[in-house]
Amino acid sequence: MNKIVKDFEIYLKEEKKLSNNTLESYGRDLRQFSEYLIDKNKSSFTEVNKTTIITYLLYLQKKGRATSTISRSLASIRSLYLYLLNNGEIENDPTLNLESPKSEKKLPCILSLSEVESLINQPDDNSSMGSRDKAMLELLYATGIRVSELVRLNIDDLNLDLDFIKCNGNNRERVIPIGSMAKKAVKRYSTEYRNQLVKDDEQALFVNYYGKRLTRQGFWKIIKRYTKQAKIDKKITPHTLRHSFATHLIQNGADLKSVQEMLGHSDISTTQIYMQLTKNKIKDVYNKSHPRA
Repeated sequence: MNKIVKDFEIYLKEEKKLSNNTLESYGRDLRQFSEYLIDKNKSSFTEVNKTTIITYLLYLQKKGRATSTISRSLASIRSLYLYLLNNGEIENDPTLNLESPKSEKKLPCILSLSEVESLINQPDDNSSMGSRDKAMLELLYATGIRVSELVRLNIDDLNLDLDFIKCNGNNRERVIPIGSMAKKAVKRYSTEYRNQLVKDDEQALFVNYYGKRLTRQGFWKIIKRYTKQAKIDKKITPHTLRHSFATHLIQNGADLKSVQEMLGHSDISTTQIYMQLTKNKIKDVYNKSHPRA
């Protein structure tokens, strides 16, 4: 079974062009499924039927796995069996008509505009580190890019003459406009302070104290510190500015398709969660403002 999983991973990487994170998820799910099958005295994926898979999903449920985890596991197993079916290694797909467990989507935490401004204003941009931090926070809120994409940015990905950045995420390049405030902060950092930090021939736009590319973990520590300084009583993650970016755009009239493109979502249903946040905001305003609410 290990060989089939490895061949499947190669197929996903070379044919489907999936990201490394997605490949790791598929591999992890299928190896766990393989271990379960071996424990049940099954030596091949071809020995599996629909009952086997349902029993496995119930097993995951009893183990306390989240509904989202179980749904993802089923999606991984479904993809494997479609691959085996297309390759003629099985005649019937045991996952056919199996439904994923329904999960209630948790709405992400977002910041109000005043909280965003308070957070972004925390760094002292008269120092190299403060200027870097302010530029990162401004850029995250201005573009909605992921933190992983932020730290992967190189100096050549900036085009401050035409006011955009090039961003690579999920094996797709996006060109995202940046606003005047973000441009000002990034320009100041990149022209006045970056050279004080960078070492050797480092191409990264944002670097750490040692002049090397900043990591996601490094940024996580930075945003936690400024959240505390700003006295924002919310559980902020590096993704919070991305969520706030999308929600504020939609609240101010941006169409869903444009927001989807800027966020780099392959499926618009992922972007639609921000519509729910906007509806909740309107409902709150109504309840507080209408005399007969």
